Amino acid sequence: MPRMNDLDTLQSMGLTLPSPAYLVGVLLFSIVGYVAFRHGRKAERKDHLCVGLALMFYPYAVSQTLALWLVGAVMSAWVVWKWN
Repeated sequence: MPRMNDLDTLQSMGLTLPSPAYLVGVLLFSIVGYVAFRHGRKAERKDHLCVGLALMFYPYAVSQTLALWLVGAVMSAWVVWKWN
C-alpha cells in the first residue's frame, strides 16, 4: 500500500504543489486587495471596495501562474491609477 504523503503518489493522483511565483502572487495581490478594500470602505468608494474584494479572492479561482500575475497586475495598476 503506497504512503499518502509520498510526493510521487500525490502527483500520480493529479495533485501538484503551486509554484513559488504563484504563492508570492497570491500573497502580494491579497495584500494590495486588502489595502484597496480598506481604502474603499473609509473613503466610501465602491469601485475600490469591489476591486479590493476581487483582488483578495480571485486567486482562489485561478490556477495558472501567468493568468494570476496578468490579472493581478492590471487590477493593481487600476487601483494605483484611481487612488486619488
